[in-house]
Amino acid sequence: MNNSAPQDMAIFTDRILRADMPAVFAAFERPERLAKWWGPAGFTNTIDAFAFEPGGRWKYVMHGPDGRVYANESTFREIEPYERIVIDHISLPRYTLTIRLAADGDQTYLTWIQEFENKEFASRMKDFLSNANEENLDRLEKLLADIGETVEDR
Repeated sequence: MNNSAPQDMAIFTDRILRADMPAVFAAFERPERLAKWWGPAGFTNTIDAFAFEPGGRWKYVMHGPDGRVYANESTFREIEPYERIVIDHISLPRYTLTIRLAADGDQTYLTWIQEFENKEFASRMKDFLSNANEENLDRLEKLLADIGETVEDR
C-alpha cells in the first residue's frame, strides 16, 4: 500500500487542530496520551507494546462502549518528527495509515489517509470509518485542549 491508492480503497480525513505541531506529534509519540484519544467515541485502550520508532511495534486492545474488545497490532513504518507518521496495521483489517502534519500559523493542519488492502472492505465500511475517524480526531482535539501545554511544558 502506498499514498497513491485508488479513491475506493482509501479514506481521507483532514482537520485544522488548535495546537502547534510539537503538541500534536506528542499526542502520537507518548503512549499515555495516545491511549486517551485513539479510537471512536466511547472507546478506551490498553497498550501492551509501544516502540515509537521506524519498525517499532504497537500492540493494543480497544475496548468498545458495548464491552467488546478489539485486539490490534501495528508497526511504525516511517516517523518524521513533527511532520509525518506512517503506520502499518498488520492485524485485520490490514491498512496503512499516513498522518501528515503541517504548520498553519500556531495551529496544525492534519491529514489522515487510511489505505486498505481490501477494496470490498474499504467500500463496505467507508461511511462507518469516515465517521469513526472524525470521532477519533474530535477526541484528539479535546485532549490537546485539555492539555493546553506550552513549549516550556515539553
